[in-house]
Amino acid sequence: MTLHTEVPADAMHTDTRAFAAHPRASFDTAARSAVATDRSGYEPPTLPDAVVHAESVDDVVQALRLAHEHGLPVVPRGAGTGLAGGSSAHAGEIVLDVSRMNRIVGIDPVEMIAVVQPGVLNAEVNAAAAEHGLFYAPDPASTAICSIGGNIATNAGGMWCAKYGVTRESVLGLTVVLADGRILRTGRSTIKGVTGYDLNALFIGSEGTLGVVVEATLRLRPRPVRTETLAAYFPDVEAAGRAASAITAARIQPSILELMDGPTMDAVDQAEGTRHRELGGAFLLAQTDGFGAHLELDEIASAISPYATTVHRAADPEEAAALVKARRDAIPALEKLGRVSIGDIAVPRNRLADAFAGLEEIGSRTGTRIFSVAHAADGNLHPMIVVDPEESITSGPAKAALADMFHLAQRLGGTLTGEHGVGILKREWVGEELGATSVEIQRALKSALDPTGILNPGKAI
Repeated sequence: MTLHTEVPADAMHTDTRAFAAHPRASFDTAARSAVATDRSGYEPPTLPDAVVHAESVDDVVQALRLAHEHGLPVVPRGAGTGLAGGSSAHAGEIVLDVSRMNRIVGIDPVEMIAVVQPGVLNAEVNAAAAEHGLFYAPDPASTAICSIGGNIATNAGGMWCAKYGVTRESVLGLTVVLADGRILRTGRSTIKGVTGYDLNALFIGSEGTLGVVVEATLRLRPRPVRTETLAAYFPDVEAAGRAASAITAARIQPSILELMDGPTMDAVDQAEGTRHRELGGAFLLAQTDGFGAHLELDEIASAISPYATTVHRAADPEEAAALVKARRDAIPALEKLGRVSIGDIAVPRNRLADAFAGLEEIGSRTGTRIFSVAHAADGNLHPMIVVDPEESITSGPAKAALADMFHLAQRLGGTLTGEHGVGILKREWVGEELGATSVEIQRALKSALDPTGILNPGKAI
């Protein structure tokens, strides 16, 4: 498959050459190719006209002022690990890459906050926080490679979000550069505060369509004094889904509750040399923390035992880490099998088993290979379609399966995306979920902050 069709220099947007005045701009083909798309599997047909590798707030301000003046579309980009095509760019667009803005400005261990630039990786924040006995709760499975700016753009979740909430619950304040180059500060550095409208929440999850985040004040939390881990295996994924729902119904609050179906277990075993699939048709990982972690894990074991074939408590931190790693290895393992399109539906937590049954039916009917994992404590499923490297994920059976996944979630009272965002891959179904009035209001907000429509056009709404 041809990845991109090169656009001759004389076919670029007429005003793109205005970016020759920017000290961080590059028109080099290799540089543009490197930032043309993300980890979604979506491949734009052409390359962006230029890329700006911002290293400071001033670089971002200058880029957006140039874009605003000349009416040039700008695609903000962090680490490029997005899974919905949200940072994909094509001819006529400028990529604004903030990955070099990767400094931890400071950590206040008493107030338990960190101030960071958007290019800092999620795992780097946690490593720095750990030196003070703290941690940053939102931890996507891609924690080692995803950036804080991207996490904010999609309101990312992760394993610990079962107990501590998603990115929105851990971002206290932002510094944002607006479409015309003005600087806006939202939120605060205190835990509480209700002065004015909550512009902070508005920008979190906006997918780079309202402004470019250049600094964030993050809420840190004390590292748990104790952690307990359990792995359970089930005859099939529907049984595992019922077990996860039973934990919720019992009002137990795990810090991690992750689920993998049998085909995903097979892929992980094949890639990592593990033997999870031998123990059952689905895998549930549960973790509790705090002074009563062992008692809470007892309750979880009791709640799931009617559904499980095997329930095993990790004997030590090393075994616990290996179990968590197995879940984090899911996507890399599937990427060894072909081109991966990662779904991101969410359903009410008592409908997990129904969702897994529906996904199996979709795979069978459309002839697609679907592998499923889930953040089971918050009903967020990641059904992943794997196709051959030469196949498309944006047409044919893969596209049909993606549409069916959304309609499945809708029928079960759920949503199109739990944490990956809409991007470009899911935009055609947004109206079905939000309704005309909501779409109209959201477009009015977009127009108020970006009146010329230059920020990440064609994405999110």
